[in-house]
Amino acid sequence: MSQLRAVQVLGGGSAGSSAHVGSLAAGLVARGVRVTVCAPAALDRAYGFSAGGVHFAPVPRRSDPAAVAALRAACAGADVVHAHGLHAAVRAALALGGQRVPLVVTWHTRAHAEGARRRLLHLLERKAVRAAAVVLATSSDLVDRARSRGARDARLAPVSAPLPPLPAAPPADKLRAELGAVGRPLIVAVGSLVPHHGYGTLLEAAAAWRGLDPVPLLVVVGEGRERAALRRRITADDLPVELLGSRSDATAVLAAADVAVLPSRWESRSTVAQEALRAGVPLVATAVGGTPELVGDAAVLVPYADAEALSGAVARLLGDPAERARMAADGPRQAARWPSEDDSIVQVLALYDELVQPLGR
Repeated sequence: MSQLRAVQVLGGGSAGSSAHVGSLAAGLVARGVRVTVCAPAALDRAYGFSAGGVHFAPVPRRSDPAAVAALRAACAGADVVHAHGLHAAVRAALALGGQRVPLVVTWHTRAHAEGARRRLLHLLERKAVRAAAVVLATSSDLVDRARSRGARDARLAPVSAPLPPLPAAPPADKLRAELGAVGRPLIVAVGSLVPHHGYGTLLEAAAAWRGLDPVPLLVVVGEGRERAALRRRITADDLPVELLGSRSDATAVLAAADVAVLPSRWESRSTVAQEALRAGVPLVATAVGGTPELVGDAAVLVPYADAEALSGAVARLLGDPAERARMAADGPRQAARWPSEDDSIVQVLALYDELVQPLGR
């Protein structure tokens, strides 16, 4: 059999899916696969896809005829095309246009929309999963969602966030001093400032923490369109909260926390949750999406949009050093049960072989 050629297609590319594609592409090349990554040029500059024997084809995140034609040309001669994300899957289906090339779709996350946009999203999801020979979903609820949209074959394929390099950051005590958390607990949230990350509920919880002694400091690492609204609320209610914006040392800030919080409406396999547990940071998260199966018993789970439950769970942890110590030990043990990057590569390569062999390639 000739050398397998696989094309990886990214759209805008979230940080999690882009990092996964980089890891997957490098792992496939190391196993003798010819890999092309199709994505906007900015993603190659950010993630270095073209290093290590991977061919990079710049394709803009559009569905106009020129962009589809560029993607079609990049996929010419491929044995399998693997699209990551909803929009990448729809564009890949258009580019393949009925060719006998199996399309694999990895569903990393789900979008949120209301009204007419929600109906459009539903249609795009149906189109994406029905075009795929196999849908790989990163959490069990996404497997169910893909099947409900008409997927012929949907399988669970949990993806672990690549282990980040050790950050060039000051020691935790120095970092806490820089943040203003000397002699007081530090609570950390990481994620873009958008509505579905639940920061409105988090600020409600922060108001309740003003009754604690000492009053904890909540810092939020991330940027987004909700910054101005959140800042107005912090100022108006005099909340013990700092919006740090984007930081290159976000992992170090998280590792310095007494408690990490993840108040999202939905998550698949949250990178923040993975980094918190790996670092032994006690985590309070919403019981949504793939979070319960990711964290097991190593985190405290609360309902989404329940500020009282969130504030109470964090306050109890801050008042119980023994429980925090137990969770700090449980986190790395839970992380050790997650599939490794190598496990993910092996699963994907086995799927490619399964799809390509019936075609006689």
